[in-house]
Amino acid sequence: MSETKPWGPATGVGSLPGGDAREAAKTVTGSFEDFPFLAELPARGPGADMIGRTLGMLVDLYAHVEPSGWRISDRPGRDTRRARSWLGEDLDALEEFTQGYEGPLKVQAVGPWTLAAALELRGGEAALGDPGACRDLAASLAEGLRGHLAEIAKRVPGARIVLQLDEPSLTAVLLGQIRTASGYRTHRAVDRQVVEAALRDVIGVHDGPVTVHSCAPGVPFALLRRAGAAGISFDFGLLTDRDEEPIGEAVEAGTTLFAGVVPSTDTALSDPGGSVMGVRTLWRRLGLNPGTLAESVVITPACGLAGASPAYARAALAHCVRAARSLADNPE
Repeated sequence: MSETKPWGPATGVGSLPGGDAREAAKTVTGSFEDFPFLAELPARGPGADMIGRTLGMLVDLYAHVEPSGWRISDRPGRDTRRARSWLGEDLDALEEFTQGYEGPLKVQAVGPWTLAAALELRGGEAALGDPGACRDLAASLAEGLRGHLAEIAKRVPGARIVLQLDEPSLTAVLLGQIRTASGYRTHRAVDRQVVEAALRDVIGVHDGPVTVHSCAPGVPFALLRRAGAAGISFDFGLLTDRDEEPIGEAVEAGTTLFAGVVPSTDTALSDPGGSVMGVRTLWRRLGLNPGTLAESVVITPACGLAGASPAYARAALAHCVRAARSLADNPE
């Protein structure tokens, strides 16, 4: 792999089944010698979930768990401490299994809009409905990520850190599909320029490459590219004809596609070449140069693997590596 290339040929999305941080780090670093990632283990409970984990990173903003989800707090409590403790455990394990590692390393955090859709204000409504709260949340996230990335750089000094922002709710935010607390109506759609500006600010905290992940339909490829995403991670199986033109424009502009082609729940896996057949077909349909395929695509599972069995999760990660190799060896 070229020393200047910011990513490896394959990686995971983020979550894995189980609750053993050392076992997860061992699995990840053993599966992806060229592009490991900081595993998330939501089965451990609140604070290890993707929302709680990121809320634990915030600066001067705190949250606790209510039956309805995460709600803003005046001060850090048990749930915040637990989130930070889980993350510390994961970082310890990652540091142990990346001794001497030099190369790309991916870490994940929830992006500002999915966070705003999930975090409740004191009255129970999502922060998404309050523009001022959205701004405060994005600023707190940006500051928290600066510290988080600095901590990882200190623990794994040879790593070239890739930041992944998880934004599965982004399309729903843009389309006004996030339900209010009552469930009877939805929050109004957020202006695309406002969405783009907040993403640009958060992406800008990292001086390395940032990729944005969404496993929802209708990923806004053009908006993410304008906001500064160097990579876009998505469930390949959810693409429609409408996605093809923005994908082609993104590739021609130098954006890397993190193509989720391996199922994220237990199923029979096809041969590695079959897994990437759709990617090759798309490339031909877009009239793109097959020689650029392996350089422009990173192979991943369709989404996180938290819902998979441990045996399938390990098999899926290994399958991603073999599928990426097939893509590189046989681009046409």
